[in-house]
Amino acid sequence: MTELNKIALKILSDGKGILAADESNGTMTKRLESVNITSTSENRLLFRETLFSSECMTECIGGVILYDETINQSSISEKKIPTLISDSGAVPGIKVDTGAKVLANSSEEKITEGLDGLRERLKEYYLLGARFTKWRGVYNISEKYPSKLAINSNAHALARYSALVQECGMVPIVEPEVLMDGDHSADDCLIKTSEVIQKCFDELITHKIDLTGIILKPNMILAGNKSKNKISNEEVSFKTLECLKKSVPIEVPGVAFLSGGQSEIEATENLNLINKNNNTNFIMTYSYGRALQQSALKFWSKNIKDVKGTQNVFNHRAKMNTLAAQGKWSSDLENK
Repeated sequence: MTELNKIALKILSDGKGILAADESNGTMTKRLESVNITSTSENRLLFRETLFSSECMTECIGGVILYDETINQSSISEKKIPTLISDSGAVPGIKVDTGAKVLANSSEEKITEGLDGLRERLKEYYLLGARFTKWRGVYNISEKYPSKLAINSNAHALARYSALVQECGMVPIVEPEVLMDGDHSADDCLIKTSEVIQKCFDELITHKIDLTGIILKPNMILAGNKSKNKISNEEVSFKTLECLKKSVPIEVPGVAFLSGGQSEIEATENLNLINKNNNTNFIMTYSYGRALQQSALKFWSKNIKDVKGTQNVFNHRAKMNTLAAQGKWSSDLENK
């Protein structure tokens, strides 16, 4: 077992998942303003620190993805944020891409940037305590998209990023997200997502990536948010497993799904059914942002000093997802 594989398994094992707390300041501002809280660096830290010091960090959260602002901050007790996370038993991680920009020669699509200067930034993040990283590629889905250009360009960027990350002794999260925006069917999503993931692994293998030392963060297979032909949660699980079985090499230790616009309950229920029906050797867990934090954020916004109350809400959501990551969740448990 390599050191990278050990880190990946520490993050993913025993039903643990990843808290995606890597919202950019712009995104975090939208989230806070939506619940009438002013977005200052102090308020952004206060909310995140409330989550990071919750009880469930020990039992449920294997890793936390941070944003550049947060990894450089200290907690109220003057403990560095990566240390606060490590002390709970979770692994600190960091988002390292610089965002999705318009793809040259395909103006409706995006390419994720951030490779320039990445080697140097990774060394700094390692010294700050990060042991895994995240880079997100995004793909539109329609009759024309994603184009070969977008699929190839983003796969190449994800592979180059992964090589630099592993060189620095960290685990790369490889996140190719086929967006759920649109009226496409679940079958279209299955075809396009499979093509995207297969190309990513072609490039990862070409770049000599140690596949035992990565985490795949894909979307689940869903019909588009404007589709009139939604599928059942059971079908979501079967189609998602079909996609992964034909697209992901067996060396990969695990898959941490993004929630991708699903509600908290949907994301939990779908993850639970994926695990109940899982006939692969992959660990199947979660890497959720909004689907872990939204209820806690709403509660916190009513009284930002009610740390314990906010933590109780977050603990519950994390526990539900950890049960789902083991196929042990049920809707009855939501109200206990």
